[in-house]
Amino acid sequence: MLDALYSKDVLRRAATISRIGRLETPGASVTRVSPVCGSRITVDIKMEEGVVSDYAQDVHACALGQSSAAILAEKIVGKTLDELRETASALRAMLVDGAVPPDGDWSSLGILAPVHDHKTRHGAVMLPFEAAIDAAAIIAGQDGVAPDTQLTRRS
Repeated sequence: MLDALYSKDVLRRAATISRIGRLETPGASVTRVSPVCGSRITVDIKMEEGVVSDYAQDVHACALGQSSAAILAEKIVGKTLDELRETASALRAMLVDGAVPPDGDWSSLGILAPVHDHKTRHGAVMLPFEAAIDAAAIIAGQDGVAPDTQLTRRS
């Protein structure tokens, strides 16, 4: 069962995570911590004309959270807040309901489908998306920042 959860694809993604570190002048920075597993991520985002123009992350998570963060980092630049919300919704449906994985640019999230059977791991997978959405919402001046989100810096 754990072999499916921590597949070679998941471990490969975790090992190749990009956009590690912090941005010098982000539009918003958000830190989120999963209360279930203790995974922690801080994201920095810049947006121009409603799309993500730069992104960095400081990730302290298991291989599942790192894989999710790696996929997000690979695809986030050029995306809108609405696109991030749609992807997070599809990812959550995959985890909670066993729905089909997101498609298009986000199809690689399908490697995390086995997490469906491990409810305690859902938070680690969702964490990067929730933090990125919170930061983008701050920049857009929209509601949506979760109560447990720590705003670490705002321009």
